[in-house]
Amino acid sequence: MLATETWQSELIARLERVMPTVEASMAVPLIEEIRELKRRRGAVVVAHNYQVPQITAGIADFTGDSLAMARFAASTDARTIVVCGVRFMAETAKLLSPDRTVLLPAADAGCSLAESVTAAGVRELRSKHPGIPVVAYVNTSAAVKAEADVCCTSGNAIEIVTALGSPRVIMLPDRYLASFVARHVACEIIAWPGACEVHERFSASDIRPYRDDAVCVLAHPECPPDVQAAADFVGSTAAMIRYLEARRPKRTLLLTECSMADNITVAHPELHFERPCNLCRHMKLVTLERVRAVLLDLNPVVEIDAEVAARARLPLLRMLAS
Repeated sequence: MLATETWQSELIARLERVMPTVEASMAVPLIEEIRELKRRRGAVVVAHNYQVPQITAGIADFTGDSLAMARFAASTDARTIVVCGVRFMAETAKLLSPDRTVLLPAADAGCSLAESVTAAGVRELRSKHPGIPVVAYVNTSAAVKAEADVCCTSGNAIEIVTALGSPRVIMLPDRYLASFVARHVACEIIAWPGACEVHERFSASDIRPYRDDAVCVLAHPECPPDVQAAADFVGSTAAMIRYLEARRPKRTLLLTECSMADNITVAHPELHFERPCNLCRHMKLVTLERVRAVLLDLNPVVEIDAEVAARARLPLLRMLAS
């Protein structure tokens, strides 16, 4: 069997774990076309954990959270970076790779959490709490990052806040992540009242029908406090994956975006995931067709105002250096 045919057969076998064979087979020609376009353009494709398996398993060179995507892209010698995610993720990639061409297949892919806070809002909050450091979640626009002192992820937020050594810290924009951090640090947290529309929809009542010893419940810290309290483990997407790989529970309730469970199943078919889960309408705007189009046209290109980019890059670099 030719190498191409072998690769296609292996991909279909992996995708069959989460979708009908005919659906997996129908995606292969477009996936192959995109892979060829990547080679021609010298491009790297990075995808978020919430993208569908046709993208993560089929065309992505790396799959992870938003910061890991940007760091991977920056570590390559690719001149073109295709970000299969939402706008703030593409901006983060551009901040860490300012001399590369960054393409966003779905220019209309926003984020309810990132859009819950503005640069003007941060400045107003600072004026009410002068001298208090501002920690911005990476799930924010470049303009908001430019108003912060340091960035954080859901995985390192506790360490970042602790390292500041301040009796009071402003955290934005997710109030549930802020409350999670507040339970683990000694300082007072002043939280921006934002939330992710995917994770905010979960409630403790979603867990009760599955609450027995055989079901392992994992929740993202962007979930409401009652969900976090009822879960067996609370952590970032990367932390949840590490937990599952180490513990290998037979049944798991994964309280985050639906495609993450699908992507884990592709890699670990022995794991079984219960529902419910919630779809992110913004992430689903990224499709194979749109990835092909952006590689053909090399557009839309992500641009950030030079002055904003210079200021926004600093809190990112402070986090990476900590």
